[in-house]
Amino acid sequence: MSTQDYKQRGGWLPEQDDLESWLKRLEETERESDEPLHPAVERLRELVESDPTLRMYATRMIEQVPTAKPYGRRHLHSLDQLLRLINQVITLAPEFSEKSMVMTPLAGLLDWTMGTPAGFAFYRDPRVNEALKDVLNAWCEYLDSPGSLYVLNDSAAGWKSEDAQRIVGMDQFVHDPSDEHWGFTSWNDFFTRHFKDGERPVAAPDDDRIITSVCESTPYKISTGVQRRDEFWVKEQPYSLEDLLAHDPEVGEFVDGAVFQAFLSATNYHRWHSPVAGTVRRAVVQPGTYFSEADTEGKDAIEPPESQGYLAHMATRAIILIEADNPAIGLVAVVLVGMNEVSSCVIDPHVTPGRHLEKGEELGYFQYGGSTECVVFRPGVVESVALQAVPRADAAPVKVRSHLATAVG
Repeated sequence: MSTQDYKQRGGWLPEQDDLESWLKRLEETERESDEPLHPAVERLRELVESDPTLRMYATRMIEQVPTAKPYGRRHLHSLDQLLRLINQVITLAPEFSEKSMVMTPLAGLLDWTMGTPAGFAFYRDPRVNEALKDVLNAWCEYLDSPGSLYVLNDSAAGWKSEDAQRIVGMDQFVHDPSDEHWGFTSWNDFFTRHFKDGERPVAAPDDDRIITSVCESTPYKISTGVQRRDEFWVKEQPYSLEDLLAHDPEVGEFVDGAVFQAFLSATNYHRWHSPVAGTVRRAVVQPGTYFSEADTEGKDAIEPPESQGYLAHMATRAIILIEADNPAIGLVAVVLVGMNEVSSCVIDPHVTPGRHLEKGEELGYFQYGGSTECVVFRPGVVESVALQAVPRADAAPVKVRSHLATAVG
């Protein structure tokens, strides 16, 4: 995989041949397993089999062939097999591979179904998402457990290997080299690792015109003149503020304003930080979809980086509104979007209404899953955007707490 391909896919799934090789190995392992279905997977089965519409969608999304991906062979054959494979995946932690890493195993398994007409409908059903939430929470429990640490080893597929440490940039992060698992207690603990002190200083801490990056993320889109309501599900995925901000009472503040969006890759730092000094107005987690994608994007529909605008309105997300100390900036909305897998958007307990935050202070983190962020500004607030934040084909990740934009004034 080239560096550019890795960026475009976010580092979450490998190229097609590598994905299919992984699916083949998963199938072979599943045939050898006689484990009963986890209660959460069993509840998903009961939901689908008890509802004729869902059963129809589930059956057809397996039977249909996705046109967006050049699959060499069929890997899914029945609902029963799919459920058994899901049951297997939720006891796995992602292994490292420089060229063929399946960082989101459940998305890799469901990739076939997500790209079919029936799959687009199935994954938008609220009942399906509620059942999937239970499955994903069960997997999260495993990823929070010591059992998930098996991938933190120094083999070629381990996150302690020289290649993994180089790609992650492990020397920047807090860890204990003398400990078998670097001092981490679980996969999720490793995934949400902290930078060492001094690694990501706050840009211009005393200049309240400088707005800083919320995440360590690659620029995706900058939109201006955003509307209160728009058709976010169409090609180009324009922003619809009422949907993006879950009908927050302050939506009117942002009409005709600007949205900056960027996505996090698999090996990025996954914690969020306040872009301004200010006071928390609201902080909520909005439930949403997990594996729905923008079918209007054609062959790219099931590539999460290509559905980011759509997912910002549909997926589970944390919405944090901050009243900046600088009155020229005023209210800022930060939307942290979970894409695929567990998609846990965890707001830090101290981020509550009335709490004053310093610029660069931590807001929370993505526990696991593909992810994207939006920063929403009122009209006329942004004077200029930092060069590194401008979306382009060769864009590198904007470092967290670095200069993102400059406000007027």
